[in-house]
Amino acid sequence: VQLQASGGGLVEAGDSLRLSCAASGLTFSRQTIAWFRQTPEQEREFVAAIRWNGSTYYADSVKGRFTISRNNAKNTVSLLMNSLRPEDTAVYYCAADPSIILSSIRISRQYDNWGQGTQVTVSS
Repeated sequence: VQLQASGGGLVEAGDSLRLSCAASGLTFSRQTIAWFRQTPEQEREFVAAIRWNGSTYYADSVKGRFTISRNNAKNTVSLLMNSLRPEDTAVYYCAADPSIILSSIRISRQYDNWGQGTQVTVSS
């Protein structure tokens, strides 16, 4: 199983970025795919997730600004991040698991497969 996160960068507050997570070696259409983020000061934090049926879930801190979507034909998940804030600065990781239950969707340790992370830096 391989997850490849990309799309990070340095932007100014208010700008947008689109992160992508490309997956291989798994039955993509059955996976719940999630994005988490982490800073040196904080534990890994849930950002957004999308289930096999297209249902989406967001952290309160990004709701209304971030949009997660999936393309099963291309085995990719995107995270469109609008109205970025300095507090969104972090390394963003994508994760996948085929058997996440809804009550665990925000818990990082429940995911078996992880990408390498992509840095997002938002300047004020």
